[in-house]
Amino acid sequence: MDHIVNEKYKIYLITMDKSDQFWKVMDNGAREMASMLGVTYEWDAPLTRDVNRQIQIFNNAVAAGADAIMLAASDPLKISGAVEEAKAKGVKIIYVDAPAFEEAVITLATDNYTAGKIAGENMFYELEEIGVTYGSIGIIGVTPENRTTVNREMGFRDYFKLFVRYQILETIYTNGDPELAKQATEKYIRDNPNLVGVFSTNEGSTLGMGYALREYDKNIIGIGFDITEIIQEMIRDNTIKATLVQNPFTMGYLGMAQAVAALRGFDTGPQFINTGVTVVNIYTPSRVFS
Repeated sequence: MDHIVNEKYKIYLITMDKSDQFWKVMDNGAREMASMLGVTYEWDAPLTRDVNRQIQIFNNAVAAGADAIMLAASDPLKISGAVEEAKAKGVKIIYVDAPAFEEAVITLATDNYTAGKIAGENMFYELEEIGVTYGSIGIIGVTPENRTTVNREMGFRDYFKLFVRYQILETIYTNGDPELAKQATEKYIRDNPNLVGVFSTNEGSTLGMGYALREYDKNIIGIGFDITEIIQEMIRDNTIKATLVQNPFTMGYLGMAQAVAALRGFDTGPQFINTGVTVVNIYTPSRVFS
């Protein structure tokens, strides 16, 4: 079978890290589309989140002759200068999951503010279900610079403005590290006798929250974000009540198609594509995650 694209474009996916399952699924999507289109593809990222290392990897990809880069920006401000320089050299930029401030061809991501409100709604109904009508709720964030998770936090907070009987505590930022998120959850429990819920804003913080809640015999509602097999087990055993699942495969798959379309001068459509979220809870049928 002949490839659809004859030009041997070189396209990179550069994510925040290589440890989260989320990015591995995104890589699967990008790799599948790259294979269909016959382009050269490489996924690169710091092993763990490191803003300066991500910028270095990005610049290395440009120096290596990247025609297009699919980027999930760890720090949207710090990397914008490098993105601007890459664009000046003719590199097409596609944002996946987390845009920088510099304009790109297109962004494929979750509407994170709306997703945060959905998380708030699920927290509220889970609390009401067990008859809890007041108390404090913690939020575990990644970093204040991470726009995607901060937007989730903002949406969650704005939802609870409707219900003043719940107090939303100050966010604890953990860089997405599960162990730090576990410690943050334990701190919330120690410092707040009336703690009734915790919302975690990404995969690592959800894992850490779940590990902590497993160790405490307390009726605390955990709502997470993103999914792995371990998080799915935590939902099945009622450690956490629900998690919001994004579509990283779609981000990678369509992001690669958009990169090639931009390189070939085709219309790439709107500047933002909302790739959506699904609420996964104990009532959701089992799924297999690649």
